[in-house]
Amino acid sequence: MNQARPSLLILGTRGIPASHGGFETFAEKLALFLTKHGWHVGVYCQEEVAHVTEEVRSTTWQGVELIHVQVASTGPRATLEFDWKCVKHAATRPSVCLVLGYNGAIFLPYLKAKGRKIMTNMDGIEWKRAKWSLPIKAWFWLNEWIAAWSSHRLVADHPAIADHLATRRPRKSTVMIPYGGVPVRSAPTAPVEALGLQPDRYFISIARIEPDNGILTLVKAFSRKKRNARLVVLGTFVEGNAYHQEILRSAGDEVVFPGAIYDEKAVQALRFHARAYVHGHTVGGTNPSLVESLAAGNCVIAHDNKYNRWTAGDAAVFFTDEASCEAAFERLLHDDVVVRRGQAAARRRADAEFTWDKLLSTYEEELLVLGGFDRKAPKAPPKALAGE
Repeated sequence: MNQARPSLLILGTRGIPASHGGFETFAEKLALFLTKHGWHVGVYCQEEVAHVTEEVRSTTWQGVELIHVQVASTGPRATLEFDWKCVKHAATRPSVCLVLGYNGAIFLPYLKAKGRKIMTNMDGIEWKRAKWSLPIKAWFWLNEWIAAWSSHRLVADHPAIADHLATRRPRKSTVMIPYGGVPVRSAPTAPVEALGLQPDRYFISIARIEPDNGILTLVKAFSRKKRNARLVVLGTFVEGNAYHQEILRSAGDEVVFPGAIYDEKAVQALRFHARAYVHGHTVGGTNPSLVESLAAGNCVIAHDNKYNRWTAGDAAVFFTDEASCEAAFERLLHDDVVVRRGQAAARRRADAEFTWDKLLSTYEEELLVLGGFDRKAPKAPPKALAGE
């Protein structure tokens, strides 16, 4: 048994503090949780620069080592360059490695050959997404296989993902740990009123604007007639994107497009005061936005598939197409009993399956075993953790 202080490196995100998405939020929460439990945690952070002046440098944030990696490129090339530099650096450190996603898994055999223990959160089944071309799908399919066989332990965030991974590796190689949500019991109305909205008189969608997330279906269904209510679609629209333009053309005047909102408190308030959260995702695992909406006590309208049914349970009214989506809007707009029942079911579901402390503790147990760390290993004093 290793008596050293437990040490973890987190790869696969843009970095923390979180400002980009679900994996970054998770990385931040896990890093802070483990740091408080005496771990040394390093998180790789991507810096896109015109010229590389210092390839790797470290700073400290709330006791977490931020490992800044400079890349002098953009787009997918920058991501691959960043992933490779992270893997090379991690190979020199005596730490367990947690990799979030498998898009750069082609580099993991090198990390494994250098003797590092690897746990990979396999995220969703990326190669099945309709938005990708055939060559990109093939790239993701290949990387999924490489990650499955290069990692010592796999994490699935949904039972259906665990079932899928069992076709790649023996089931005992995978642990199922979903995403977590922060309970929201109250929220100010100012962010709602700032958008000209009335609490309990709007529906909200919070997602990337892409075909797999069903935004066009939601907008078309809501825009079929006047409702004396609003549909708020949070997300970034890009000029020249054909799918984005079709959504905008299809929207009635009761659909609101505020763009992307990165203020966490404002987003929580918009969720909390919504009549229902609308989730059009057709693929993926335990989607962070859906989990966060359950934690906020939202009744849900969700696309009917195995991913959403397990996650939302009795908190959701499900739809399969534009007509059934409109019927769900109508039902929840006029039936207070169904809405209140869904809200109560959302909180029960969140409390039962998606509490951060329980999920992060599960990660810690898995990482301790993988690294062979002694649970009673000496812990660094708070002053050292804070980098003082």
